[in-house]
Amino acid sequence: MRTYRQFAAVYDRLMEEMPYSEWMSFARRCWDKYGIPKTVVDLGCGTGNMAIPLARSGFSVFGIDLSSEMLSVARSKWDEPSSRGGYREEPGTIRWLQQDMRDWDLPEPVDAVISFCDCLNYLTEPQDVTATIRQTYKGLAPGGLFLFDVHSPKQLVRYADEQPFVYDEKDVAYLWTCDYDPQRMEIEHSLTFFIQEEAVLKSGFGGGPLYSRFEESHVQRAYDPDWIARQLTETGFELLHYVADFTWDKPNAESERLFYVARKPEK
Repeated sequence: MRTYRQFAAVYDRLMEEMPYSEWMSFARRCWDKYGIPKTVVDLGCGTGNMAIPLARSGFSVFGIDLSSEMLSVARSKWDEPSSRGGYREEPGTIRWLQQDMRDWDLPEPVDAVISFCDCLNYLTEPQDVTATIRQTYKGLAPGGLFLFDVHSPKQLVRYADEQPFVYDEKDVAYLWTCDYDPQRMEIEHSLTFFIQEEAVLKSGFGGGPLYSRFEESHVQRAYDPDWIARQLTETGFELLHYVADFTWDKPNAESERLFYVARKPEK
């Protein structure tokens, strides 16, 4: 399971290029087709980059994440006055909850659950994926939708082939390397960060910025796409769509993100 420590403080800066608007658009298209929810769980909500726009749109949102540090950043963003404006005069609500996605629980069932940005890839044992699917089925109201994406097995191989990755700005830099285990289809991301401090380094060689260094390690595992589909149907879900890369196209050998749209049957 992932735990973000110092990483939470720089997460949004490093994730600026992530396609949050495309995830939002994908969810909207699904809800337009199958019914617009009132209550939504954002499972693995991180710093709230999906939960906050949903609440701005008027939804009642539950942002669930295992990391207290990520939730702390999310709360501060939502508490900023500028976060409360949005598409409606009266925005919705958010309740932030520190829970494990394998056994998350709310007092009442919800209309929809989303889990984007490859959250389920952070579950590195098959029984954990199954437990999350079963718990989500339990937490949904009849007719509710479960929308999520995962990295394809091929995408983890690409990470390993294309590494190392470097990000170098004046105040933040990192070196990102990967170690891939083909037997388990599992990859370990090792990141070394350098964050500029307010203090200035003074030495005989002249002054300059002072940087703090910290390291993070995150493990992800890919699963056979058909196996994931079976976990959904064996749990009781109807698998409505299995598509790729923010489209309604069937996945192929080059697909990077696999999207599942599942529905809990009506009573």
